[in-house]
This record gives sequence, C-alpha cells and structure tokens, in this order.
Amino acid sequence: MPDELKTSALGAVRELKEITAETDTRDYLRAAATQAHKQYDDYELIVDIDAHLQEARFWHEILGFMENDVLKQTAEGQLAGGIRTPLINMQPGMSFQALGGRVPHQSGPREAVSEPGKPGAAFVEIMKRSMDSMGVDYQVIFPTAMLHLGMNPMEDIEIYLARAYCRWLTELVLPQEKRLIGLIYLPFNNVDECEKMVREFGGHPQIVGYTICAVRHKPVHHNQYMRLYSMIQDTGKPLVFHAGPHWDDPSFSQLNRFISMHALSFVHYNLIHMTNWVINALPERFPKLKTVWVESGLAWVPFLMQRLDHEVLMRQSEAPGLKRLPSEYMQEMFYSSQPLERTDFELLAMTMKKIKAETQLLYSSDWPHWDFDPPSSITTLPFLSDQAKRNILGLNAARVFNLPVKRVRPRAADVIADRAADRVS
Repeated sequence: MPDELKTSALGAVRELKEITAETDTRDYLRAAATQAHKQYDDYELIVDIDAHLQEARFWHEILGFMENDVLKQTAEGQLAGGIRTPLINMQPGMSFQALGGRVPHQSGPREAVSEPGKPGAAFVEIMKRSMDSMGVDYQVIFPTAMLHLGMNPMEDIEIYLARAYCRWLTELVLPQEKRLIGLIYLPFNNVDECEKMVREFGGHPQIVGYTICAVRHKPVHHNQYMRLYSMIQDTGKPLVFHAGPHWDDPSFSQLNRFISMHALSFVHYNLIHMTNWVINALPERFPKLKTVWVESGLAWVPFLMQRLDHEVLMRQSEAPGLKRLPSEYMQEMFYSSQPLERTDFELLAMTMKKIKAETQLLYSSDWPHWDFDPPSSITTLPFLSDQAKRNILGLNAARVFNLPVKRVRPRAADVIADRAADRVS
C-alpha cells in the first residue's frame, strides 16, 4: 500500500512506515533506486564487491551441510534452545552494528519472500532485491558472523563451518542466481584445509576468489602458506583480506564505545597483514597474485605507505627481498571503497590519488551493515572524472574478478515502476 498522505499546517505530509526487519529491501533502498535512475543507469557495469550474508535467518541451511555429525547435532540443539547462530564465537549482547534499528536488516532480514520454504530461495530473493534497487550487476557475498571465526579456540569448528558455508554457497545458492558471486572462505588456521578447499571449490564458475577473514593472529608471511599462495596465483583469482571487529582484543578492550572499536579494529588487522605481506616481499615472490583489501576504508593506506617507505629507507637490511619502495607495491594492490571517509574531500581526493583509485579502487556497499554505501557514494564525488567513476563502480572489478563487461541488471526505471505497481496492488 502507498504511504499514507496526511494534511498538516505545512501542507500534504507523507507518513512513512517504520523500518523494521520485516521491511522489504526494495522499500528500504527506494532512494538508491532513484539515484541509480538519475546518476549511473547508463554505466556499462556495476559490481558490488562486498555485500553480506546475515546468517541468522539462513544458519539452519548452512548447518545442514556440516560434515561433522557431533558438531552438527550440537548446533541443532543450540538452535532449538534459541541460539541464533550456533558455534559462532560472537558474544551475545555485544553486537551494536544495527545502531538501534537504523538498519535492522543487519541482524537478519525477516521480510516476506515468494518461496519461504525453498532452501536458499529466501536468501537469493532478498539479495536480488538489493542488487536491483542499488543498480548492481554482480554482488560478491561475504559471511558476517564468521568474520572473526579465526579467533575461535576450537580450530575444527572453523574448518567445518568454512566447508559447510562453501557447500551451501556453491551447491544451493549460486546455482539459483548468476548475478551472485562468491569467495571461498579459507580456514587460515589450518593451511592443509585451505589448500584442500582451493582444489575442491576453486573451479566453480561463480567462485571469483578466496578470502582470509583478517581478524586472526596468524602471520601471513609464514613459510607454511607459500604453497597456498602459489596455488591461488595459478588460478588467476584474487586473494581478498576482509577486515572485521574484535572488541576482545586486549588493545581494543580499553575502548569504552563501539564506535571507538569500530574505527580502529577494521583497520588494525589489515594494517598488520599488509605490513607483513609487503616487508616480507610477498609481492616479489608472487607477482601475479592479485590482493584485495576490504572494509577498512581508505584513509589507512597512505598512512601505511608513508610509514613503511620511511622505515625501509632507514633499515633496508631488514627488508632484503624488496626491489622497490613499499608504497609502489601497495599502489598495485586493490582496495574496496567502503566505508568511504567523506568528511574531507580534499583529503579523500589526495588519498585516491595516492592509491591510484582510477585503476585500483573497487566499489563496495557493505549492505546491509549500518554504514553501507550505495553507488552514489562514488558518483557524487566531484573530483573524479566520469571514466574514473565507471572504473571504480565496475570496470576495475571486471579485471580483478575476471567478469564480463556486460550489463545484466534491469533498468532502474523498470525496478521503480515494478515496485510501485506491487505496492498499489
């Protein structure tokens, strides 16, 4: 039904319905569809390289692929007892991402779907709604509750959940929608299992890369991982480091607000892994391995470039494998745009210049997290050329993830019209 029109002293006022977890994604993102229509509907390709699975609604489906009967039965018992995401080491009561209801889909969408009982169908339909509304051709899916699974003291849980998630993704979800693409979650605490997953799942046509959830204490430069990196390099698909929150880290436990931890934690782990990656000369050892750094924003990259260049020039003996400055290697890596620090356009413009954003930056929404960015976060930047915007919104991702440059999304005007017709009926 249309929003109710009321009359006040100011004239006609449209009373908007409250946004809840039951709100249809197409209604929540109605403004994004309008932006798509006005700003970038003629762009040849839009790729969102970071959108999230909110596991609570679909966790029972993932658990159905568990290959350990003991853990599976334990998880099913926890589900029956009211635990929404069994086996995940997230602390109940410490998740503030939803921001008091601003984006209730963060905690798991409960909107109505056309085939609620069909396995995988609810997830596919909800994600398709977000793609259509934001005007996106392809969307890369990441898990959410698994972002700091690498800190779980039970290593086998990470392995079995990683395999269950990848099987759910490749066997159940991706075959239902060609516009959804995914990454293999690598259980990085066990390199043998990582290699096994590359061999087993890496050939799926909708698997476009491999991800290390960065919240963990494993040094990425350790010799045990060199064969894994070689295997990934041979596939031609990228290795993606996805940052995340971890308030239990001893350093971050000093912080008394979620916003403080959120500002630092998502940057911290990628800072550590990037530093180890560069200083230990992994770009020299694996020159064809594409690396992508996700959900840390951009402000940290020029900072680290300057710091590492400064240190290496003073102590070159500690980085003997480097043939160039750290910043030069970092300028050849790829970065996701979200969360885009837009408070100072002068600083942002310089940041994008330093990272060579026109060829190295990839658009990401991070939907449905509370700080998500629609594609208009790129199209409204006044200092970018039209070609730079097209590259960032899709053409760069086509190179990184080996995607065809071909529009597959519906026209924004059709999306808006179809939803309006649904609401009237």
